[in-house]
Amino acid sequence: MRHNLEIPQGRRARLYRFLEILPGAISYGAIVLLFILSWLSPVLGAIYLFTVIAITLVKAIGVAYRTIQGYEVIKRAGRVDWRKRMEDLENPHEAYERLHGNSSKSYHFDEHVENLKLMAAMGRDYPDPSKTLHAVIMTAYNEGREILVPSIDAIVNTTFPNKRIIFVLAYEARGGEEMEALAMELAAKYKGVFKEFILSKHPADLPGEVIGKGPNLTFAGHILADYVAKKHLPIENIIVTSLDSDNQMAPKYLDSVAYEFITHPNRQRLSYQPVSLFMNNIWDAPAPSRIIAVSNSFFNVITTMRPHLLRNFASHSQPLQALEAMDFWSKRTIVEDGHQYWRSLFFFNGDYSVLPIRIPIYQDAVVDETLPKTIRAQFIQVRRWYYGASDVAYVGIRLFTSHSRRIMPFWKLFPRFWRLLDGHITLAILAPIVAFGGWVPMIMNVSSHNMVAYSLPNIVSVVETFALVGLMITILVSFKMLPPRPEKYRKSRSILMLLQWVLMPVTSILYQSLAAFYAQTRLMFGLYMEKFDVTKKFVKK
Repeated sequence: MRHNLEIPQGRRARLYRFLEILPGAISYGAIVLLFILSWLSPVLGAIYLFTVIAITLVKAIGVAYRTIQGYEVIKRAGRVDWRKRMEDLENPHEAYERLHGNSSKSYHFDEHVENLKLMAAMGRDYPDPSKTLHAVIMTAYNEGREILVPSIDAIVNTTFPNKRIIFVLAYEARGGEEMEALAMELAAKYKGVFKEFILSKHPADLPGEVIGKGPNLTFAGHILADYVAKKHLPIENIIVTSLDSDNQMAPKYLDSVAYEFITHPNRQRLSYQPVSLFMNNIWDAPAPSRIIAVSNSFFNVITTMRPHLLRNFASHSQPLQALEAMDFWSKRTIVEDGHQYWRSLFFFNGDYSVLPIRIPIYQDAVVDETLPKTIRAQFIQVRRWYYGASDVAYVGIRLFTSHSRRIMPFWKLFPRFWRLLDGHITLAILAPIVAFGGWVPMIMNVSSHNMVAYSLPNIVSVVETFALVGLMITILVSFKMLPPRPEKYRKSRSILMLLQWVLMPVTSILYQSLAAFYAQTRLMFGLYMEKFDVTKKFVKK
């Protein structure tokens, strides 16, 4: 049984509005609660504050551990010859006989041998590796060739055969004549390189659509599906990867995804999530953008080690057959990537998950022509990400109504709902409480000269020092993951990469807390964000 997957437009039902208000109400309430408890008693304020800080400290330790673990796993996955593993799948019986009993420290070597054994026993009850195709949909608005060409070349240079790649350039009509001309130029430049180079021009102002990436992707998805049907290609063997214009996939990405697609029997109910690393232009970005880029890169590294928390983010891959069945991506949200997880989960009645792909897709850090423009553009980007709080209502309405009995059991959906809600509240409240919370009991009890209240800032400072250990580990690992320093920069640039982290408290409040509160406040008042504000891609010469 299939259900309505669409986000409501116009007037919402009362329960839906309540759930839209809920994240912001709890976030504001958590800040106000600290003042109320501190006013009632400095001890109560201290207990509340230390509870929040203790949670922060535990998370910092977890972040440090998962960062190191994730970095090592990504390195090992990058050393694997995924093309050779794909070739092993052509004749799994012969490959198993050849590899069985061999010892290797290669990434998941034993798992690969076990896959070969199972597939040899299955006969040909799995997709033919030689007939598995990739389709790549790259969205564009008004980006120049200096952005698009390197991203397309990265696909050309993958280890997966180009003649089994269908490339779709999904550009916006609102990009104007210049974008139109560039699309035609690129189609001519890459003619004959891929199995097919398809142009998809998404018209402006179609009814029922927000101004965003989701409608463009869905429009292109229908064009792709029509092409596949016309050419009588096996739709069940085609994997679709969505890319932003600045995304550059690592050479082994497509082979890695194809391998996981073939070896998993529930392949149509999976999506395949790479590690998104904002490292393309990291040396060009100013300090605030570098901190946001590295922090988000490590968040993605950490989540790839916790598959139960993994959600669709930015670029991801999903089978074309599944996408067409659910009408591709949502056309009613500006956060179509994260929303795609919930859309897929409900379409498959809970039988859906995200599989981590430990091969990166590299993205740009925010860089604009001037520092003030970059600071503004960075805020615009993160407030769009944090508008994912809109999914709280989308999930909650299915949890707390009769939908839950038809889609998936309450006890299976509720933990997902809780983690979604908790994640957005934490984004909003953590930075300001940790930074300023120690002073609140003292401010609320100035006349009493309470010993607890006056000593609390010093105690909090000591506890926060221990949390810095996790940050230092993140900094050290970040240096290992940086691309080579461009020759145009002196070695002193590396020192700035270290000193930039003194801005971490400022960026946490400005780009994490304020951006989260901004998104949640708009939801509280029904001021819906229905336009995808494109972050300008600027190449620094």
